Amino acid sequence: MNRFIFLNGRFVPPEEAKVSVFDHGFLYGDGCFEGIRAYDGRVFRLDEHVERLFRSAKTLMLAIPYSCQEMRELVLETCRHNRLRQGYIRVVCSRGRGDLGIDPRNCREGTTVVIIADKLTMYPPSMYEEGMAVITTSTRRNSPSALDPNIKSLNYLNNILAKIEVNRAGVGEGIMLNQDGYVAEATGDNVFIVTRGQLITPPTYMGILEGITRNAVIELAHQMHIPFAEQAFTQTALYTADECFLTGTGAEIVPVVRVDDRIIGDGKPGPITRQLREAFQQMVRTQGVEIEQAQPALS
Repeated sequence: MNRFIFLNGRFVPPEEAKVSVFDHGFLYGDGCFEGIRAYDGRVFRLDEHVERLFRSAKTLMLAIPYSCQEMRELVLETCRHNRLRQGYIRVVCSRGRGDLGIDPRNCREGTTVVIIADKLTMYPPSMYEEGMAVITTSTRRNSPSALDPNIKSLNYLNNILAKIEVNRAGVGEGIMLNQDGYVAEATGDNVFIVTRGQLITPPTYMGILEGITRNAVIELAHQMHIPFAEQAFTQTALYTADECFLTGTGAEIVPVVRVDDRIIGDGKPGPITRQLREAFQQMVRTQGVEIEQAQPALS
């Protein structure tokens, strides 16, 4: 299948999708991105993703050369160009070409905008059925007083250092604590636990990204009358939880059955996790913007 990547106003094959080595996204992680999913010809929560992209860009004082509506249509058009009905879309906006200094004023050629539509497999199917093992990483989550986690920036070094620990431990994921020792999030996902029938996730002020899948799960919990709270919790609460799962655009909802060699619950995905996962699968296949009915953003 021929693939096409949107790059600064044109659709080009992968071998022509090149950015300058002087691009500040490459040199300094100066930019922002979104990961979006398509299911059965629909793009899930497209408006929420585009709005979050523009919030990140505004915080970075990064000028995106498209309106929210134009970016929305460009995402859909990229899916059409790649005949993608089911898969993953990555939108990347960087400061653009500058020089070897960090001064963003020297990036005079404008923002680099890239949209990629392709396949993505985060975890093997067995992990969704049997659950995954995770560790608590020694790498702490960036302090929100230094870098707001709700800026979905291109600088993921904090998460990558934690992921290296995960890989060395030979497990599926890693839970990161904040500077005060409370559970924050995984290296690429939000964290939920179930204790005595109540669903709990850390509040955003604990230093987490307000995930779009996280918010969808919270909506489902309310619809399904599952008791829910956003509250801080420690490793001990994690170890002694009845259930645990992670959420993310790529991961969707993946059960956790072991943390730092402590068995969670009975060592199997719990009933609330299974109910939410089933409801989420129904949600993503019935909600979203239809790819084929959208109008092209480019002539």
